[in-house]
Amino acid sequence: MKITSLIDNISNCSMHVEHGLSLHLSLNNGKQILFDMGQGTLFLQNAQSLAVNIGSVDIAVVSHGHYDHGGGLSTFLQNNQKSEVYLHKKAFENHYSLRDSGLTYIGLDPHLRDHHRLNFCEGVTKIDDQLTLVSDVHGNLYNPIGNRLLFGPEEGKNDDFSHEQSLIVMEGKNVVLLAGCAHTGILNILKKATLEVGTTPTHVFSGFHLVKSQLSENAEFDFICGIAHEFQKYSNTKFYTMHCTGLEQYNTLRKLMGEQINYLSCGEQIVL
Repeated sequence: MKITSLIDNISNCSMHVEHGLSLHLSLNNGKQILFDMGQGTLFLQNAQSLAVNIGSVDIAVVSHGHYDHGGGLSTFLQNNQKSEVYLHKKAFENHYSLRDSGLTYIGLDPHLRDHHRLNFCEGVTKIDDQLTLVSDVHGNLYNPIGNRLLFGPEEGKNDDFSHEQSLIVMEGKNVVLLAGCAHTGILNILKKATLEVGTTPTHVFSGFHLVKSQLSENAEFDFICGIAHEFQKYSNTKFYTMHCTGLEQYNTLRKLMGEQINYLSCGEQIVL
């Protein structure tokens, strides 16, 4: 399995970047998967630069209903004529972010809701023998504090992130968990994924949404230490983070966890 970052907030190899996420997976049997699509057209441009053919993608997944993960949906549908796209049934609900200017819409383009290639999921959805989608994650183990700035579907109510889903990919001895921003808490998602497939994921690829915590320096360090301590209980799991984790927060995790965690930036590839 080869995993390529098409979109991330940063790049170590001079790729164009944006606030967002898009990962391309190439499985050993030739199957190609696109996990998230960034904000618009950049994932397609970067894919072309990296010799990734978006038209050959067999299955696409949108992790949740935010523009930085599903804003490229229209571009994908225009440039791929065969792939089914899997979204949570609540992905097209209204979603907002509280910014200095007030509540800002950060949802998906509602005009795409009725496209015939969209498949709406909930709970656990088994796409095939290798691919399983998991949603409806509950728990309070180190949930992202920055969630308090996100609202929807009602403007005055905090988002419960019931529109979020994660993908489990099984290939040989590898059990790979992919999450977008892990708004429901990466540790809660990891626990549910483990229960669902009956084994601990060997690899986790996810943003952890540790940015915008607005905690004091000491409180943030303690929070990240707690996450690192929980991660280290999964001693056989390798973590790759990106996007909304934040570089400073990642660097703290790296100091605490060593080579058990790495950052996957735009343009980089991992072969499992």
